[in-house]
Amino acid sequence: MRVSYQWLNEYVNLEGVSPEELAEQLTRGGIEVDLVELRDRGVNKVVVGHVKSVEPHPDADRLRVCTVDAGQGELLNIVCGAPNVAAGQKVPVALPGARLPGGIKIKRSKLRGVPSEGMICSAQELGLPEKLLPKEQQDGILVLSQGTEVGEDAKKLLGLDDVVLELDLTPNRSDCLSMWGIAYEVGALLDREVRLPQPAERRLEGKGKSVAIVLDAEEDCPLYAAQVVDGIRLGPSPQWMQNRLLAAGVRPINNVVDITNYVMLEYGQPLHAFDYHQVENGEIVVRRATAGETVTTLDGVTRACDHETLLITDGTKPIGIAGVMGGENSEVTEETTTLLIESAYFAPESVRRTTRRLGLRSEASARFEKGVDPERILPALQRAVELMEELASGKVASAVTGEQMGEIDDVTVDLRHSRLIGVLGVQVDEQAVTDIFRRLRFPTEVKEGIYRVQVPSRRPDISIEVDLIEEVARLYGYDRIPTTLPWGQQSPGSLTPEQRLRRTIRHTLRDVGFHEVVNYSLTSPDALRSLEQVIHPKARPVRISMPMSDERKLLRTSLVPQLLETAEYNIHRREEGVSLFEMGRVYLTEEKKLTQQPEERWMLAGLTTGALTSKHWQGKAEVPDFFSLKGELELLFQRLGLTGIRYEAVQPEGYHPGRTARMKLEDRVIGLIGQIHPQTAEAHDLEDVFVFELDLLPVMEAVLGEMLQYRPLPKYPATTRDLALVVDADVPADRLQDLIHATGGEWLRSVTLFDVFTGGRIGNGKKSVAYSLSYQAEDRTLTDEEVNEVHQAVISTLEKELGATLRQ
Repeated sequence: MRVSYQWLNEYVNLEGVSPEELAEQLTRGGIEVDLVELRDRGVNKVVVGHVKSVEPHPDADRLRVCTVDAGQGELLNIVCGAPNVAAGQKVPVALPGARLPGGIKIKRSKLRGVPSEGMICSAQELGLPEKLLPKEQQDGILVLSQGTEVGEDAKKLLGLDDVVLELDLTPNRSDCLSMWGIAYEVGALLDREVRLPQPAERRLEGKGKSVAIVLDAEEDCPLYAAQVVDGIRLGPSPQWMQNRLLAAGVRPINNVVDITNYVMLEYGQPLHAFDYHQVENGEIVVRRATAGETVTTLDGVTRACDHETLLITDGTKPIGIAGVMGGENSEVTEETTTLLIESAYFAPESVRRTTRRLGLRSEASARFEKGVDPERILPALQRAVELMEELASGKVASAVTGEQMGEIDDVTVDLRHSRLIGVLGVQVDEQAVTDIFRRLRFPTEVKEGIYRVQVPSRRPDISIEVDLIEEVARLYGYDRIPTTLPWGQQSPGSLTPEQRLRRTIRHTLRDVGFHEVVNYSLTSPDALRSLEQVIHPKARPVRISMPMSDERKLLRTSLVPQLLETAEYNIHRREEGVSLFEMGRVYLTEEKKLTQQPEERWMLAGLTTGALTSKHWQGKAEVPDFFSLKGELELLFQRLGLTGIRYEAVQPEGYHPGRTARMKLEDRVIGLIGQIHPQTAEAHDLEDVFVFELDLLPVMEAVLGEMLQYRPLPKYPATTRDLALVVDADVPADRLQDLIHATGGEWLRSVTLFDVFTGGRIGNGKKSVAYSLSYQAEDRTLTDEEVNEVHQAVISTLEKELGATLRQ
């Protein structure tokens, strides 16, 4: 919002308060001022001149020699190159010694041998915003009204002696999108009287024109008023009005449009003027658009509407988009003599929806979508009609016609004095608080430490107690509120057990070379069909009712398919190998049609493919396999303190047969590890791909349900024995290890598999497995006899239970 200092001074006496001081006061009061702009930009000694004659330059085709009366007692000879200069014009003249924007100094000179005693100025040379000027004023010299006085200070005439304050308003302060709102704010800050214009209703004398209003969308437009003005003469608005519009950043167009814009800036109430003769039977119907209905707006663009677009119609055709822009078919033109002026309240949410969908914003919509003051609807209309009579030769041709659905509710908010002191942390006496509400013009009653405050409709941002506390704080002065340290009982922040567990998982996988990725929770049906859901086989994918695209139709039930897509993306960009993991939620339900929310389950998945190390002169690059990935997972289990994990061979769809296993914890399936089927990998342009996926719920229950047990470092040495056994090829290694642990007793510390051999002298259907067993006691050094006795018991149990024999 750009605020003219001179215009504001009409409403609040700013004597003794400079624009810079006013900007400081506003900023301290919570209305930030971004810029204090001097409109003259250094202009001085520029006056109004009257061009007496224009003659061709004797030595230049594009130059003219002008005789100008600038009120200096003698005529000036000025050489001018503007094509539009003509005798009889009133123009701004920079006298010798004048200064213009950009540090330009005017002095007497000769142009092609002809003396020139000054310069006839264009709008651009005076520093006027060229983009806001009419087309005819953008090229050539600036032509002034014939009613201006010769010798008058052009800077004052054009409003260049003004200062503009540019406000950076927060969305809740819609009241400050008007000069009235700023006047109330400044009056409260300075504790000065606010003087506002009070237009009287222009009453109709005799028979008038008919106006009928029908509100078919009362939720979106609960209040609508209109009045007809006849005898309109279109033309330029007076210079003072143009100056104020330019200062506010609004382009002057003609007296009718300028009046509606002026009142909008003054009252904060957008208005619109329709050509009355283009409104069928003088009827206004406010309704929602039908699907596919179109409106050609004032900018010449035909816009398609939906059922949520609010339209202004004449009962047969749309003549405007409510709160946004008028229609081209009811535009005010040079032939227009009768106006229907609209002043209405449109629901902010309705205007916001329309501007967002159409991508169309205007000064009017910026105010409607934040909320206008319903009590200014009629005063703004009366003010516009008053100015139409004064500046456009208009005459009232109808009474004010209005339609209102419901009453405007009064807003009353209670403020406890104790609550005010508690929030601000400073003692503010009761008299000071009531005085602040008086300055804000909030009627207030005080009873037993409670302020009952009646909030004016111009302040929709105030609805609860803390809003009033903020008003008191900013007018009392934020700088008067002392800085204090927080006090009270404090507790240090920490991670929850689940957060610590997830952090341990992340750190461990990063330590072994994995990179974390984050994929969308939404995926495609093709991605879900590519791999069978092994961990949660009964889970059904949840379909999104309004998907953004075909690739994002379903909620994922597994993390692996998207890891494959991510790996493919990286390999296609010349990554030799990738190791990725993701920890995120999947969405599980067994219902075909949802009757309740799906379960959100935390899962962990990892993938490795390609070269793990680069090729070097000592050997080939390392590539992943099932056992390297299994080792990295077992390191993770070790850091989590998770024991008892068992692996069972499975052959699910989409995975390599013979190289895939499911992981179980106490007979509960918690995950899957294995190689992706070569056909599936080839479909993603990948070579050997190894993945794992873990359900973190049972992992968390197992890890968080038990305290980690630590034991001291051993004081006595350990004794190792190697054990090479021949067993049937179908005997799982973990079955052997379970028996060894069960028989080894308390002295058996570790069992490590270090060799597996088949073929040769071992025989068909057999395999050789070799373990290293470590024995150790906590209270003494074990003797060979004690170790041999336990070791022999282990061998005997393996022979008896599994038919194992010692390898010879």
